[in-house]
Amino acid sequence: MIFIKDVHLAFGHKKLFSGIAETIGPKDRIALVGSNGSGKTTFLRMLMGEVVPDEGEVEKPDYATVGYLPQDGISVKGCTLREEVAKAFSGMTELQVKLDDAEKKLGEMDPEAEEFYDLIDLMGAWEEQLASFEPEKMNSRIEKVMTGMGFPLQDMNRRVDEFSGGWQMRIALGKLLLQGPSLLILDEPTNHLDVVSQNWLEHYLKKYQGSILIISHDRAFLESVTERTIELKMGSLNRYKGNYSFYLEESAARMERQRKAYVNQKKEIQKEKEFINRFRSNVKKAAMVQSRIKALEKMEIVKPEAEEKKIYFRFPPSPPASQKVVELEEMSKAYGENRVFEGLDLRIEKGDRIAVVGVNGAGKSTLARILAGVEPFQQGKRDVGVNTVIGYFAQHQAEELNPANEVLSEVEEVCENNPEANPRAALGALLFSGNEVFKKTSVLSGGERNRVALAKLLMTPCNFLVMDEPTNHLDIRSKEVLQEALNLFSGTALIVSHDRSFLDGVVTKVLEISTNTARMLTCNVTEYMERLEIETV
Repeated sequence: MIFIKDVHLAFGHKKLFSGIAETIGPKDRIALVGSNGSGKTTFLRMLMGEVVPDEGEVEKPDYATVGYLPQDGISVKGCTLREEVAKAFSGMTELQVKLDDAEKKLGEMDPEAEEFYDLIDLMGAWEEQLASFEPEKMNSRIEKVMTGMGFPLQDMNRRVDEFSGGWQMRIALGKLLLQGPSLLILDEPTNHLDVVSQNWLEHYLKKYQGSILIISHDRAFLESVTERTIELKMGSLNRYKGNYSFYLEESAARMERQRKAYVNQKKEIQKEKEFINRFRSNVKKAAMVQSRIKALEKMEIVKPEAEEKKIYFRFPPSPPASQKVVELEEMSKAYGENRVFEGLDLRIEKGDRIAVVGVNGAGKSTLARILAGVEPFQQGKRDVGVNTVIGYFAQHQAEELNPANEVLSEVEEVCENNPEANPRAALGALLFSGNEVFKKTSVLSGGERNRVALAKLLMTPCNFLVMDEPTNHLDIRSKEVLQEALNLFSGTALIVSHDRSFLDGVVTKVLEISTNTARMLTCNVTEYMERLEIETV
């Protein structure tokens, strides 16, 4: 359906792609992976025609449509939610024209060609879409998708202007799913979804009629939805016929094969050089020496794949803690008329590893701020254990860096009372080496800003970590390192996150937050989701 042919692309002196090639077929389920800065977003923009390669080409037939969900930045206004989402069906006439054109093309194509059957599959999907334009079907489809996205039915007549950024992204995703493009490109689609909506989206995408290309740092989501993996690494494109776990295994095996080939070739070259040096002056063996010299000159040297730099992260040793870490009694919190909590009781004890889950708007971030002592509340009591030392990572902390500061000075500001802190070493461990620590925070990428915020957290020892979406903008490998650091952390941790795979590797309890209530369950998030499905049957 889409063909990428020998594409080269550079930005200044940086080579992003060096002769990459790939084919995206109908009903492909592809994960696009690679570390931050490897070119994933540029690759997507190239597929959409927004970036033109320096060499090579991207071929896309006229009948194929591409739909794209960016990470953020979409906002709509001026109508109700139902009216906005109904715009997904505005292309009825265009759809009929595409079907008519496709019928003509079928008559000109070879019935034995793979493209012939690809086009038939697409026409079937378009005919299904066309049938859904009947008003009664359209409304039911809109409600099915938008309730799956987490919108209650009573929200359908609310003005879209009233919805926050995260909900705006859900509206955009819902519209894309209803449009049903030939290729659906999703860039971090789970960033703005709670675990319940993520679960719904996984099931929906498995039945999607078109192809799907996903960038996601949520490993559990990739494992569930994708069947093929494309890796961008050091300017090359590597393909794997399996999901993310398969990719990890095969990638490691491929690098080991390269390493062995490199070692064996090095031994062979050394052996040949020894022969040449030994018999260089021997007239009888002159022809043999010359032959081996020519063979060495023609030999294609095996180069082992360069290892990407890895993040290294460790929390400072925790001060001794008392059994009770933080306790809330009859706590009530409201924003104007919106009552978030009323009479909430909660006790966090030493050694707890808690994931906070709940639908968007349930108050997860509010609860994290209250527990951290940075958010006031109207009624009740917050009692902190006598030895509790709190470390707090806010959801938007990475966005609140001082743009006038350099990276190093931004971190140094938080370690005045900690003579043992080593900002330079912490930043080095988080991949800020050499002169990179003197870059202004205003020019950093999302992933870099998040690493600076984590470095700031490293500067002060604590025994109770409260972390609100700590994995935003971190790639999968960096998340795994953060997982390891949390598992080595000897204190108590409470984490608000939508990343099921990340949480499953860390937590032993789940705190479910809903309107005015909270319940603590002894399980990980996957076990919690299984329990939820049983409860809703």
